[in-house]
Amino acid sequence: MDKRGAALETITTTCVIAGGGPAGMMCGYLLARAGVDVTVLEKHADFLRDFRGDTVHPSTLQVMHELGLLTEFLKLPHTRIRTANLQIGDAHFLVGNFARLPTLCKFIALMPQWDFLDFLANEARKLPNFHLLMQTEAKDLLAQGDRICGLLATGPRSVGSSQSDQEKVTIQIKAALTIAADGRHSLLRDKSGLKVQDLGAPFDVLWLRLPVLPGDPADLIGKVKDGQLLVMIYRTDYWQCAYLIPKGGFDTIKAEGLSKFRARLKQIAGFAAGRVDDAIKDFDQVKLLTVTVDRLSKWARPGLLCIGDAAHAMSPIGGVGINLAIQDAVATANILGPVLQKGVPGLRDLKKVQKRREFPTKVIQAFQVAAQNFMLAPTLAAVQMPEAPLFVKILNAWPWARQFPARLIGMGVRPEHVRLRKC
Repeated sequence: MDKRGAALETITTTCVIAGGGPAGMMCGYLLARAGVDVTVLEKHADFLRDFRGDTVHPSTLQVMHELGLLTEFLKLPHTRIRTANLQIGDAHFLVGNFARLPTLCKFIALMPQWDFLDFLANEARKLPNFHLLMQTEAKDLLAQGDRICGLLATGPRSVGSSQSDQEKVTIQIKAALTIAADGRHSLLRDKSGLKVQDLGAPFDVLWLRLPVLPGDPADLIGKVKDGQLLVMIYRTDYWQCAYLIPKGGFDTIKAEGLSKFRARLKQIAGFAAGRVDDAIKDFDQVKLLTVTVDRLSKWARPGLLCIGDAAHAMSPIGGVGINLAIQDAVATANILGPVLQKGVPGLRDLKKVQKRREFPTKVIQAFQVAAQNFMLAPTLAAVQMPEAPLFVKILNAWPWARQFPARLIGMGVRPEHVRLRKC
Protein backbone atom coordinates (compact mmCIF):
# COMPACT_ATOMS: atom_id res chain seq x y z
CA MET A 1 0.00 0.00 0.00
CA ASP A 2 1.16 3.57 -0.66
CA LYS A 3 0.71 6.47 1.78
CA ARG A 4 -2.91 6.90 0.66
CA GLY A 5 -3.72 3.24 1.19
CA ALA A 6 -3.89 2.48 -2.53
CA ALA A 7 -2.59 -0.75 -4.00
CA LEU A 8 1.16 -0.66 -4.65
CA GLU A 9 3.08 -2.77 -7.14
CA THR A 10 6.87 -2.88 -7.30
CA ILE A 11 9.09 -3.37 -10.33
CA THR A 12 12.88 -3.58 -10.36
CA THR A 13 14.80 -2.72 -13.52
CA THR A 14 18.21 -1.42 -14.49
CA CYS A 15 16.96 1.72 -16.28
CA VAL A 16 13.51 3.29 -16.19
CA ILE A 17 12.61 5.88 -18.82
CA ALA A 18 9.63 8.20 -18.36
CA GLY A 19 8.17 9.15 -21.73
CA GLY A 20 7.52 7.11 -24.85
CA GLY A 21 8.38 9.86 -27.32
CA PRO A 22 11.30 9.81 -29.78
CA ALA A 23 13.99 10.26 -27.11
CA GLY A 24 12.55 7.72 -24.69
CA MET A 25 11.77 5.06 -27.27
CA MET A 26 15.09 5.33 -29.08
CA CYS A 27 17.11 5.32 -25.86
CA GLY A 28 15.13 2.37 -24.51
CA TYR A 29 15.60 0.40 -27.71
CA LEU A 30 19.35 1.03 -27.89
CA LEU A 31 19.96 0.08 -24.26
CA ALA A 32 17.80 -3.07 -24.43
CA ARG A 33 19.53 -4.03 -27.69
CA ALA A 34 22.80 -3.97 -25.72
CA GLY A 35 21.41 -6.27 -23.02
CA VAL A 36 20.41 -3.64 -20.44
CA ASP A 37 17.07 -4.24 -18.73
CA VAL A 38 14.91 -1.22 -19.60
CA THR A 39 11.37 -0.19 -18.67
CA VAL A 40 9.77 2.63 -20.68
CA LEU A 41 6.61 4.38 -19.48
CA GLU A 42 4.06 5.94 -21.85
CA LYS A 43 1.11 7.65 -20.20
CA HIS A 44 -1.29 7.19 -23.12
CA ALA A 45 -2.88 4.01 -24.44
CA ASP A 46 -1.26 4.53 -27.85
CA PHE A 47 1.01 6.96 -29.71
CA LEU A 48 -1.80 8.50 -31.74
CA ARG A 49 -1.57 12.25 -31.25
CA ASP A 50 -2.21 14.77 -34.02
CA PHE A 51 0.05 17.70 -34.88
CA ARG A 52 3.15 16.23 -33.31
CA GLY A 53 6.42 16.76 -35.10
CA ASP A 54 6.38 14.43 -38.08
CA THR A 55 9.84 15.06 -39.51
CA VAL A 56 12.41 12.26 -39.62
CA HIS A 57 15.68 13.97 -40.43
CA PRO A 58 18.56 12.59 -42.51
CA SER A 59 20.67 12.08 -39.37
CA THR A 60 17.86 10.03 -37.79
CA LEU A 61 17.52 8.00 -40.98
CA GLN A 62 21.28 7.40 -40.76
CA VAL A 63 20.81 6.03 -37.24
CA MET A 64 18.07 3.72 -38.53
CA HIS A 65 20.50 2.54 -41.21
CA GLU A 66 23.19 1.85 -38.62
CA LEU A 67 20.67 -0.22 -36.67
CA GLY A 68 19.76 -2.24 -39.77
CA LEU A 69 16.17 -0.96 -39.67
CA LEU A 70 16.12 1.55 -42.52
CA THR A 71 14.82 -0.68 -45.31
CA GLU A 72 11.80 -1.84 -43.31
CA PHE A 73 11.25 1.64 -41.89
CA LEU A 74 11.04 3.27 -45.31
CA LYS A 75 8.34 0.79 -46.30
CA LEU A 76 6.00 2.79 -44.07
CA PRO A 77 3.96 5.44 -45.91
CA HIS A 78 5.91 8.68 -46.05
CA THR A 79 6.78 11.61 -48.27
CA ARG A 80 10.26 12.93 -48.96
CA ILE A 81 11.34 16.55 -48.75
CA ARG A 82 14.53 17.28 -50.69
CA THR A 83 14.45 21.09 -50.76
CA ALA A 84 13.28 23.95 -48.55
CA ASN A 85 11.36 26.77 -50.22
CA LEU A 86 10.30 30.23 -49.07
CA GLN A 87 7.69 32.49 -50.61
CA ILE A 88 7.84 36.18 -49.67
CA GLY A 89 4.90 37.93 -51.23
CA ASP A 90 4.81 36.67 -54.80
CA ALA A 91 8.54 35.94 -54.97
CA HIS A 92 9.75 32.33 -54.61
CA PHE A 93 13.13 31.38 -53.15
CA LEU A 94 14.94 28.04 -52.86
CA VAL A 95 16.91 28.22 -49.61
CA GLY A 96 17.90 24.65 -48.78
CA ASN A 97 18.90 21.50 -50.66
CA PHE A 98 19.64 18.18 -48.95
CA ALA A 99 21.36 16.62 -51.98
CA ARG A 100 24.90 17.30 -50.70
CA LEU A 101 24.46 15.88 -47.19
CA PRO A 102 27.01 13.20 -46.19
CA THR A 103 24.24 10.78 -45.27
CA LEU A 104 22.70 7.76 -46.99
CA CYS A 105 19.27 9.43 -47.18
CA LYS A 106 19.46 12.92 -48.61
CA PHE A 107 15.94 13.95 -47.67
CA ILE A 108 13.62 14.56 -44.74
CA ALA A 109 11.00 11.82 -44.41
CA LEU A 110 7.58 13.06 -43.38
CA MET A 111 5.45 10.48 -41.62
CA PRO A 112 3.07 10.57 -38.66
CA GLN A 113 5.10 10.42 -35.46
CA TRP A 114 2.87 7.62 -34.19
CA ASP A 115 4.05 5.44 -37.10
CA PHE A 116 7.67 6.14 -36.20
CA LEU A 117 7.05 5.33 -32.52
CA ASP A 118 4.97 2.23 -33.29
CA PHE A 119 7.79 0.98 -35.52
CA LEU A 120 10.41 1.49 -32.79
CA ALA A 121 8.15 -0.06 -30.16
CA ASN A 122 7.51 -3.15 -32.28
CA GLU A 123 11.24 -3.61 -32.89
CA ALA A 124 12.01 -3.06 -29.21
CA ARG A 125 9.39 -5.60 -28.08
CA LYS A 126 11.41 -8.27 -29.86
CA LEU A 127 14.12 -7.76 -27.25
CA PRO A 128 13.78 -9.71 -23.97
CA ASN A 129 15.20 -6.82 -21.92
CA PHE A 130 12.69 -4.23 -23.16
CA HIS A 131 9.46 -3.54 -21.27
CA LEU A 132 6.94 -0.93 -22.44
CA LEU A 133 4.21 0.04 -19.98
CA MET A 134 1.38 1.87 -21.72
CA GLN A 135 -1.13 4.02 -19.80
CA THR A 136 1.54 4.35 -17.13
CA GLU A 137 2.50 7.87 -16.05
CA ALA A 138 5.48 8.91 -13.93
CA LYS A 139 4.29 10.96 -10.97
CA ASP A 140 7.26 11.38 -8.65
CA LEU A 141 10.86 10.42 -8.01
CA LEU A 142 12.10 7.87 -5.49
CA ALA A 143 15.15 8.94 -3.54
CA GLN A 144 17.61 7.46 -1.08
CA GLY A 145 19.38 10.42 0.42
CA ASP A 146 20.54 12.61 -2.46
CA ARG A 147 20.37 9.80 -5.04
CA ILE A 148 17.36 9.09 -7.23
CA CYS A 149 16.67 5.35 -7.18
CA GLY A 150 13.58 5.12 -9.38
CA LEU A 151 10.14 6.63 -9.64
CA LEU A 152 6.50 6.32 -8.68
CA ALA A 153 3.94 5.94 -11.43
CA THR A 154 0.27 5.20 -11.88
CA GLY A 155 -0.86 2.54 -14.30
CA PRO A 156 -3.19 -0.42 -14.85
CA ARG A 157 -3.35 -3.02 -12.08
CA SER A 158 -2.26 -5.61 -14.58
CA VAL A 159 1.09 -4.07 -15.50
CA GLY A 160 1.43 -3.70 -19.24
CA SER A 161 -2.30 -4.02 -19.92
CA SER A 162 -3.72 -1.87 -22.70
CA GLN A 163 -7.27 -1.89 -21.32
CA SER A 164 -8.32 1.70 -20.70
CA ASP A 165 -10.85 0.68 -18.04
CA GLN A 166 -8.31 -1.12 -15.87
CA GLU A 167 -8.14 0.05 -12.28
CA LYS A 168 -5.17 2.38 -11.78
CA VAL A 169 -2.65 1.51 -9.08
CA THR A 170 0.56 3.07 -7.84
CA ILE A 171 3.65 1.41 -9.27
CA GLN A 172 7.02 1.74 -7.59
CA ILE A 173 9.82 1.25 -10.10
CA LYS A 174 13.30 0.85 -8.63
CA ALA A 175 16.19 1.45 -11.00
CA ALA A 176 19.91 2.12 -11.16
CA LEU A 177 19.17 4.96 -13.56
CA THR A 178 16.06 7.07 -14.11
CA ILE A 179 15.80 8.98 -17.38
CA ALA A 180 13.30 11.82 -17.75
CA ALA A 181 12.25 11.95 -21.39
CA ASP A 182 8.73 13.17 -20.63
CA GLY A 183 8.77 16.29 -22.76
CA ARG A 184 8.82 20.05 -22.39
CA HIS A 185 6.32 19.91 -19.52
CA SER A 186 8.33 17.22 -17.73
CA LEU A 187 6.90 16.38 -14.33
CA LEU A 188 10.08 14.59 -13.29
CA ARG A 189 12.15 17.63 -14.22
CA ASP A 190 9.91 19.73 -11.98
CA LYS A 191 10.27 17.20 -9.16
CA SER A 192 14.05 17.02 -9.57
CA GLY A 193 14.84 20.56 -8.44
CA LEU A 194 17.00 21.12 -11.52
CA LYS A 195 16.91 24.74 -12.67
CA VAL A 196 15.48 25.77 -16.05
CA GLN A 197 16.74 28.74 -18.07
CA ASP A 198 13.94 30.29 -20.15
CA LEU A 199 15.27 31.77 -23.41
CA GLY A 200 11.93 33.24 -24.43
CA ALA A 201 9.76 32.92 -27.54
CA PRO A 202 7.81 35.87 -29.05
CA PHE A 203 5.34 33.70 -30.98
CA ASP A 204 3.03 30.71 -30.76
CA VAL A 205 1.88 28.34 -33.51
CA LEU A 206 -1.58 27.36 -34.66
CA TRP A 207 -1.68 23.93 -36.30
CA LEU A 208 -4.38 23.18 -38.86
CA ARG A 209 -5.03 21.06 -41.95
CA LEU A 210 -5.87 21.98 -45.52
CA PRO A 211 -6.69 19.36 -48.17
CA VAL A 212 -4.29 18.37 -50.94
CA LEU A 213 -5.60 18.49 -54.50
CA PRO A 214 -4.13 17.12 -57.74
CA GLY A 215 -1.40 19.38 -59.08
CA ASP A 216 -0.22 20.60 -55.68
CA PRO A 217 3.56 20.67 -55.15
CA ALA A 218 4.89 17.86 -52.94
CA ASP A 219 7.18 20.05 -50.91
CA LEU A 220 7.87 22.05 -47.76
CA ILE A 221 6.75 25.63 -48.28
CA GLY A 222 7.13 28.74 -46.12
CA LYS A 223 4.98 31.75 -46.96
CA VAL A 224 5.44 35.33 -45.75
CA LYS A 225 2.91 38.03 -46.58
CA ASP A 226 1.44 41.16 -44.95
CA GLY A 227 2.57 40.41 -41.40
CA GLN A 228 1.67 36.73 -41.66
CA LEU A 229 3.79 33.59 -41.80
CA LEU A 230 2.53 30.16 -42.82
CA VAL A 231 4.48 26.91 -43.19
CA MET A 232 2.85 24.18 -45.29
CA ILE A 233 4.10 20.60 -44.94
CA TYR A 234 2.98 18.17 -47.65
CA ARG A 235 1.43 15.03 -46.12
CA THR A 236 0.13 13.17 -49.22
CA ASP A 237 -3.59 13.71 -48.62
CA TYR A 238 -3.45 16.94 -46.61
CA TRP A 239 -1.25 19.92 -45.87
CA GLN A 240 -0.15 20.19 -42.25
CA CYS A 241 0.00 23.95 -41.73
CA ALA A 242 1.73 25.98 -39.06
CA TYR A 243 0.35 29.52 -38.77
CA LEU A 244 2.50 31.76 -36.59
CA ILE A 245 0.88 34.27 -34.25
CA PRO A 246 2.26 36.70 -31.63
CA LYS A 247 2.79 35.14 -28.22
CA GLY A 248 -0.53 34.75 -26.40
CA GLY A 249 -2.51 35.99 -29.42
CA PHE A 250 -4.91 33.06 -29.87
CA ASP A 251 -7.55 34.46 -27.51
CA THR A 252 -7.60 37.70 -29.53
CA ILE A 253 -8.00 35.74 -32.77
CA LYS A 254 -10.91 33.76 -31.36
CA ALA A 255 -12.54 36.94 -30.04
CA GLU A 256 -12.34 38.47 -33.54
CA GLY A 257 -14.28 35.52 -34.91
CA LEU A 258 -13.83 32.61 -37.28
CA SER A 259 -14.67 34.59 -40.42
CA LYS A 260 -11.85 37.06 -39.89
CA PHE A 261 -9.41 34.27 -39.12
CA ARG A 262 -10.34 32.41 -42.29
CA ALA A 263 -10.00 35.62 -44.30
CA ARG A 264 -6.44 36.05 -42.99
CA LEU A 265 -5.61 32.46 -43.89
CA LYS A 266 -6.89 32.98 -47.42
CA GLN A 267 -4.56 35.96 -47.85
CA ILE A 268 -1.48 33.81 -47.28
CA ALA A 269 -2.55 30.28 -48.29
CA GLY A 270 -1.93 30.99 -51.99
CA PHE A 271 -3.02 28.04 -54.15
CA ALA A 272 -4.86 26.55 -51.14
CA ALA A 273 -6.90 29.67 -50.33
CA GLY A 274 -10.09 28.29 -51.83
CA ARG A 275 -9.99 25.32 -49.46
CA VAL A 276 -9.97 27.28 -46.21
CA ASP A 277 -13.73 27.72 -45.67
CA ASP A 278 -14.53 24.02 -46.12
CA ALA A 279 -11.52 22.86 -44.08
CA ILE A 280 -11.89 25.17 -41.06
CA LYS A 281 -15.47 24.94 -39.77
CA ASP A 282 -14.71 26.02 -36.20
CA PHE A 283 -11.79 26.71 -33.87
CA ASP A 284 -11.83 23.09 -32.66
CA GLN A 285 -9.97 22.29 -35.88
CA VAL A 286 -7.17 24.66 -34.89
CA LYS A 287 -4.67 23.46 -32.28
CA LEU A 288 -2.49 25.84 -30.27
CA LEU A 289 1.19 25.08 -29.69
CA THR A 290 2.55 27.36 -26.98
CA VAL A 291 6.15 27.80 -28.03
CA THR A 292 8.82 27.48 -25.35
CA VAL A 293 12.59 27.67 -25.71
CA ASP A 294 14.48 26.69 -22.59
CA ARG A 295 17.20 24.40 -21.25
CA LEU A 296 18.41 23.02 -17.98
CA SER A 297 21.56 24.43 -16.43
CA LYS A 298 22.35 20.90 -15.23
CA TRP A 299 20.84 17.88 -16.93
CA ALA A 300 21.52 15.41 -14.13
CA ARG A 301 21.65 14.72 -10.46
CA PRO A 302 22.74 11.41 -8.90
CA GLY A 303 20.61 8.65 -10.40
CA LEU A 304 18.62 10.94 -12.74
CA LEU A 305 19.25 12.23 -16.27
CA CYS A 306 17.04 14.48 -18.41
CA ILE A 307 17.17 14.25 -22.21
CA GLY A 308 15.19 15.56 -25.18
CA ASP A 309 12.63 18.27 -24.51
CA ALA A 310 12.87 17.57 -20.78
CA ALA A 311 16.44 18.92 -20.95
CA HIS A 312 15.93 21.53 -23.68
CA ALA A 313 12.62 22.60 -25.19
CA MET A 314 13.16 23.69 -28.77
CA SER A 315 11.33 26.16 -30.98
CA PRO A 316 9.47 24.59 -33.95
CA ILE A 317 11.78 26.59 -36.28
CA GLY A 318 13.35 24.04 -38.61
CA GLY A 319 11.44 21.16 -37.02
CA VAL A 320 14.68 20.10 -35.32
CA GLY A 321 13.34 19.19 -31.87
CA ILE A 322 12.84 15.54 -32.79
CA ASN A 323 16.29 15.34 -34.30
CA LEU A 324 17.88 16.77 -31.14
CA ALA A 325 15.91 14.30 -29.01
CA ILE A 326 17.04 11.32 -31.09
CA GLN A 327 20.66 12.52 -30.99
CA ASP A 328 20.41 12.84 -27.19
CA ALA A 329 19.13 9.27 -27.00
CA VAL A 330 21.95 7.88 -29.12
CA ALA A 331 24.59 9.74 -27.12
CA THR A 332 23.02 8.59 -23.84
CA ALA A 333 23.12 4.96 -24.95
CA ASN A 334 26.68 5.25 -26.26
CA ILE A 335 27.96 6.81 -23.05
CA LEU A 336 25.90 5.06 -20.37
CA GLY A 337 25.23 1.69 -21.99
CA PRO A 338 28.65 0.22 -21.13
CA VAL A 339 28.35 1.54 -17.57
CA LEU A 340 24.86 0.07 -17.10
CA GLN A 341 26.09 -3.28 -18.42
CA LYS A 342 28.46 -3.43 -15.47
CA GLY A 343 26.76 -1.52 -12.66
CA VAL A 344 25.34 1.78 -11.48
CA PRO A 345 26.39 5.00 -13.24
CA GLY A 346 27.73 7.79 -11.10
CA LEU A 347 27.05 11.49 -11.47
CA ARG A 348 30.30 11.91 -13.41
CA ASP A 349 28.99 9.41 -16.00
CA LEU A 350 25.69 11.26 -16.33
CA LYS A 351 27.43 14.60 -16.77
CA LYS A 352 29.22 13.21 -19.82
CA VAL A 353 25.90 13.19 -21.67
CA GLN A 354 25.38 16.90 -21.06
CA LYS A 355 28.99 17.60 -21.98
CA ARG A 356 28.46 15.79 -25.26
CA ARG A 357 25.06 17.26 -26.16
CA GLU A 358 25.01 20.74 -24.61
CA PHE A 359 27.07 22.43 -27.32
CA PRO A 360 24.81 21.24 -30.19
CA THR A 361 21.78 22.28 -28.16
CA LYS A 362 23.15 25.77 -27.52
CA VAL A 363 24.10 26.30 -31.17
CA ILE A 364 20.66 25.29 -32.47
CA GLN A 365 18.84 27.30 -29.80
CA ALA A 366 20.99 30.36 -30.55
CA PHE A 367 20.05 30.02 -34.22
CA GLN A 368 16.37 29.66 -33.32
CA VAL A 369 16.35 32.61 -30.92
CA ALA A 370 18.11 34.82 -33.49
CA ALA A 371 15.64 33.74 -36.19
CA GLN A 372 12.59 34.35 -34.03
CA ASN A 373 13.79 37.69 -32.66
CA PHE A 374 15.25 39.21 -35.82
CA MET A 375 13.10 37.62 -38.52
CA LEU A 376 9.83 36.15 -37.26
CA ALA A 377 8.85 38.76 -34.67
CA PRO A 378 9.45 41.71 -37.06
CA THR A 379 7.57 39.85 -39.79
CA LEU A 380 4.53 39.32 -37.57
CA ALA A 381 4.60 42.99 -36.60
CA ALA A 382 5.05 44.26 -40.18
CA VAL A 383 2.27 46.20 -41.90
CA GLN A 384 4.00 46.12 -45.28
CA MET A 385 5.55 43.32 -47.25
CA PRO A 386 9.13 42.79 -46.00
CA GLU A 387 11.96 42.58 -48.49
CA ALA A 388 13.73 39.25 -48.69
CA PRO A 389 16.79 39.22 -46.39
CA LEU A 390 20.17 39.26 -48.11
CA PHE A 391 21.05 35.72 -47.03
CA VAL A 392 17.82 34.42 -48.62
CA LYS A 393 18.77 36.09 -51.90
CA ILE A 394 22.28 34.60 -51.70
CA LEU A 395 20.96 31.09 -51.06
CA ASN A 396 18.49 31.41 -53.91
CA ALA A 397 21.17 32.64 -56.32
CA TRP A 398 24.00 30.33 -55.26
CA PRO A 399 22.94 26.64 -55.34
CA TRP A 400 26.17 25.43 -53.71
CA ALA A 401 25.39 27.42 -50.54
CA ARG A 402 22.01 25.75 -50.03
CA GLN A 403 23.71 22.75 -48.45
CA PHE A 404 24.55 24.74 -45.31
CA PRO A 405 21.02 25.45 -44.02
CA ALA A 406 20.13 21.92 -45.15
CA ARG A 407 22.98 20.54 -43.07
CA LEU A 408 21.99 22.57 -40.00
CA ILE A 409 18.37 21.40 -40.25
CA GLY A 410 18.92 17.89 -41.55
CA MET A 411 21.90 16.85 -39.44
CA GLY A 412 22.28 19.42 -36.72
CA VAL A 413 25.56 20.01 -34.93
CA ARG A 414 27.65 17.00 -33.95
CA PRO A 415 25.39 14.22 -35.29
CA GLU A 416 25.57 10.98 -33.29
CA HIS A 417 26.26 7.47 -34.55
CA VAL A 418 25.38 4.15 -32.94
CA ARG A 419 28.46 2.92 -31.09
CA LEU A 420 26.81 0.71 -28.45
CA ARG A 421 27.06 -2.83 -29.74
CA LYS A 422 24.16 -5.23 -29.92
CA CYS A 423 24.34 -7.90 -27.25
